[in-house]
Amino acid sequence: MINLEELNLYFENGREPIIDGDNLKTNIINHMTKLNKFTFNIRSCAGLNQFNLPTNEDIQNTFRNFPNSNQIISYVDCFSKSDLFQCHIYSYPYPWSFYDNITNNFPGGLFKSVREISLYDQRPFEYEFFLRIAESFPFIEKLSLDNCEPQENDNQQCLIMKYPHLTKLDFIETHENYVEQFLNDTKTCLVNDVYLRVSYDLLEKVIDNFTKDVTRINCSKIIGLVLDRKPKVGKLKDYFPHAEIDGLF
Repeated sequence: MINLEELNLYFENGREPIIDGDNLKTNIINHMTKLNKFTFNIRSCAGLNQFNLPTNEDIQNTFRNFPNSNQIISYVDCFSKSDLFQCHIYSYPYPWSFYDNITNNFPGGLFKSVREISLYDQRPFEYEFFLRIAESFPFIEKLSLDNCEPQENDNQQCLIMKYPHLTKLDFIETHENYVEQFLNDTKTCLVNDVYLRVSYDLLEKVIDNFTKDVTRINCSKIIGLVLDRKPKVGKLKDYFPHAEIDGLF
């Protein structure tokens, strides 16, 4: 390891300490004198009750004079409901094909290599956030969303979002606003055939007991529908005419 010239590092640290530039210099850089390329993607967490939790400016200051030619991106989140502080640091350009746990504090950028993303926050995702996601990840094929907070501006008239390569949608612990946003063809354009994983009760509510017209076009694009319980297939099959329907995910 001491003679390593290139290192790609990806990991999540569920316990202290918070990983920052000083930590990386002390524990990695200083022990690898021949290292000339260091690419990393690190998420670390601590309890909100800890003293002296760093700000994002504090994190950025630890990367001053960092021996890496790439730009270093960082952002921090405080999740009060779960008493959790989270810090995400990564080198940019970003080489991985996935990007997990994107929050409202995600600063944007261009991630051409990414094909799968997951979104998580305890604050609502508004239109501007999804615009940033669509612009930052032009080649995503799978999107997972975990957010139980309702949108504050869910009736806002906006440009239609386009995800030209999207083929899988996974909605777990998700508020109905986000399911409606992706199934409503006045808000989102689904170009391809799509596999959808969602709660049956939530889906039934979003499509207004199989009567809503603005969700029919996107629902006709669903070719695989996985639900949390065995459904009555009759109405579902009429509303999702091309979908293979499975219960109990």
